[in-house]
Amino acid sequence: MRTSFWIGTAVAALIAGGAVAQELKFAPGEDSRFTWKSYDEFKAAHADLKGQSLTLFGPWRGEDEVLFNSVLAYFNAATGVNGRYSSSENYEQQIVIDTQAGSPPNIAIIPQPGLLADLATKGFLTPLGQENADWVKTNYGSGEDWIRYGTYKGKDGNEAFFGFPYKADLKSMVWYVPENFEEAGYEVPKTMEDLIKLSDQIVEDGGVPWCIGLGSGGATGWPATDWVEDMMLRTQPAETYDKWVSNEIKFDDPAVVGAIEEFGKFAKNDKYVSGGVAAVASTDFRDSPKGLFGIPPKCYLHHQASFIPSFFPPDTELGVDADFFYMPTYASKPDLGTPVLGAGTMFAITKDSPAAKAFIEFLKTPIAHEVWMAQASFLTPYKEVNPEAYANDILKKQGEILTTATTFRFDASDLMPGKIGAGAFWTGMIDYVGGKDAQTVGADIQKAWDGLK
Repeated sequence: MRTSFWIGTAVAALIAGGAVAQELKFAPGEDSRFTWKSYDEFKAAHADLKGQSLTLFGPWRGEDEVLFNSVLAYFNAATGVNGRYSSSENYEQQIVIDTQAGSPPNIAIIPQPGLLADLATKGFLTPLGQENADWVKTNYGSGEDWIRYGTYKGKDGNEAFFGFPYKADLKSMVWYVPENFEEAGYEVPKTMEDLIKLSDQIVEDGGVPWCIGLGSGGATGWPATDWVEDMMLRTQPAETYDKWVSNEIKFDDPAVVGAIEEFGKFAKNDKYVSGGVAAVASTDFRDSPKGLFGIPPKCYLHHQASFIPSFFPPDTELGVDADFFYMPTYASKPDLGTPVLGAGTMFAITKDSPAAKAFIEFLKTPIAHEVWMAQASFLTPYKEVNPEAYANDILKKQGEILTTATTFRFDASDLMPGKIGAGAFWTGMIDYVGGKDAQTVGADIQKAWDGLK
């Protein structure tokens, strides 16, 4: 009964969510920001698909669903395919149920590498082929890293490329108010050493450099994991980061303890943090950036991902009232390049068809990215898109960070077992800012991981 209910719900949602004849948001050929040549070439190559159906199921709901459907409309118009997207509040469970029941969509859109790996191992995904992996390597910033997040062992035990990357998220960011910097005579730091010098200068001038808030209800502590992950990528090779994620390198290893302590240089310094260290764990992450906008400012710097402007004061104009810079690297460690911490959404074929294969080809056209780029809340590592298509300069600058990154890594806590990445790691960070030393905290988290069955 439960399975039947879920399947019925998914089908109903699919019918309701259809956007087959949706009007194109931007008239082909009329806006020079878009690479219309890619659309015309794709259209000419796939005229034989007219009348076929394509179902896509994924995480985007609300505004994001509307935005993705605006992209899907171009695929439908170019091919004559009846492509329809749907979602569900419990889409992670739903895609597992549907694949196991033999009634999957043609394409599953999944941001969790662990879920993709599980579906691939069970034989529910269709390999996308080495040619698509090679294409990503050539055309995406840090392409090899994106390939690794789409490559898993299939049912036969052999690795294959199953997940095509599309929409990306960026976390390696520090937010600030340009007017505050201008009035105080501060410059955007280019290195981590400069960032520490800037923090010291702000203190010397009588200010407080950082707003840090780890509060998030039952998820309290997660913002600190982003700090530690960024510090891992700035103090250790990417291979060490990967071994940490897979538990080959333990939480109490000097490499991890060192990264926690680098975070502590900022979060456990009373002079550095608005409200003092005692306020770090109790301040809600959504309220934390408000200190940037105080008069006088309660802080000058805030480390948080690309979504945080949603919690800035109303009418904040990004690029004017608030801006960001890339979380800098250490000048003393030039061999680590320019690493980026973030996440991404993958497209996988769960029910093969000519239309499904064609949609993967569509994702290789700049127009499939530019349509969403021009509207809102979309970043891509695809190097061949026109950056002028981004809706604003803030997004354009974030996109440039992605296309020029030498290393891209998914959020480590999202890749770890849930009881660690969304449990012991979170609580360990609260213990750390509460007074425990990094070595003890690392050992406590590792003990929890070792205790998993």
